[in-house]
Amino acid sequence: MAVRAIRGATTADANTREAILSATLELIAEIEEANDLKRADSISIIFTVTRDLTAVFPAAAAREFGLTFVPLLDMQAPDIDGSLEKCIRIMIYINTDKTKEEIRHVYLRGATALRPDLVK
Repeated sequence: MAVRAIRGATTADANTREAILSATLELIAEIEEANDLKRADSISIIFTVTRDLTAVFPAAAAREFGLTFVPLLDMQAPDIDGSLEKCIRIMIYINTDKTKEEIRHVYLRGATALRPDLVK
């Protein structure tokens, strides 16, 4: 078994608790489905948000999703000129037998522009 990382990103429709939680929950669910993850596979999760998302921590969505025993960390992404607005990024570290090539990274909503090579 190896430790692997899964990357993903999405955008929130607005700087509201509901919009941030909804976008984050959708992203986590899509990553779990795309990678056939079980809750016990997750080691830890790092979230970053752009400067314009301040209404709630994305980790709150992970807790609502049931990831209660997984260490979570929220951080603010660097404020880079021209970067995607209202963006939530995630990196999930997992235990898995999958190879790096079998891992499916997920980019949703406006974040599909970040990695069009990985979008279905």
